Amino acid sequence: MALCASAAPRLAGAEGVSTEGSRNRRDRALIAVTMDLEMARNFPKWEDTHWDYEKGNLNAESKRYATEAARRVQAHGGVMHFFVVGQVFEQENVDWLKDLNSAGHSIGNHTYDHVFVLAQKAGDIQYRFNRAPWLIEGKSTAQVIRGNIQLCSDAMRARLGVKPVGFRTPGGFVEGLQGRPDVQRLMLDLGFKWVSSKYPAHPYGKPGVPATKDTLDGIVEAQSGAQPFTYPTGLIDIPMSPISDVGAFRHCRWKLDDFLEAIRRSIEWAIERRAVFDFLCHPSVLYPMDPEYRSIELICDLVKKAGNRAAIVDLETIASQARL
Repeated sequence: MALCASAAPRLAGAEGVSTEGSRNRRDRALIAVTMDLEMARNFPKWEDTHWDYEKGNLNAESKRYATEAARRVQAHGGVMHFFVVGQVFEQENVDWLKDLNSAGHSIGNHTYDHVFVLAQKAGDIQYRFNRAPWLIEGKSTAQVIRGNIQLCSDAMRARLGVKPVGFRTPGGFVEGLQGRPDVQRLMLDLGFKWVSSKYPAHPYGKPGVPATKDTLDGIVEAQSGAQPFTYPTGLIDIPMSPISDVGAFRHCRWKLDDFLEAIRRSIEWAIERRAVFDFLCHPSVLYPMDPEYRSIELICDLVKKAGNRAAIVDLETIASQARL
């Protein structure tokens, strides 16, 4: 259900999804800065594809970028929400993650190996398992997915001493988990009351072509489909707001200024309507594409300018309002 009913009409094709909401329930826009802690193919060099097999093997640059981004957001009075691929807990030192947690930032589950949670056959789960099928031999696809999510939670408890705050699906889905009550129930069974799985459809334009007015207008229009809602199972979904850094720099091949303009317009839309904006980014993408943290600073500046009309919060805060 959209928390801001006037800004987010009933979701197309989402029968049974609750859409009751009231703008009076929220007196300010809720802006989330969320970062998926994983490595991404095509970054920092376009020919880089080996990360598909070691998504959680974060390099030093990505860890430094995440830490500095969190420091900047906190300096502006906000907190970040990180979603970690569990494989990172195999690294020798995770003090930087402990520090993020101690500073008050939230850390959620992003599966252990960056698996496709909607997969219905083994070949679609993850590149790593296609290369090394013996890792999942004898298990059903559903068992592998469930085990991979649980393994991330177990690793987090073992290395950080805390349980995950929420779950984000690797990859965003136009319809979220609609039509997959089995996956919704899986999330609830694993202790997650909310997930972040929906990424609404929006125009990208032609790769390598600067963002046009129509493309930017379409991205802003898609924000109404990126508002929190509740599935019939009771599971809450907090969508990722377009456009992500991967979408901007991999699919669109934009320059940074186009990405910043899309962010600016989208956040201004959210502030005007007291809506939610969930900025989706990856340190492995932003450190080569936005080394001066301009996107992070832009978000903080827009929220500061809005005064009491907006705040930077984690997704748990947004979910708590969705439960009202």
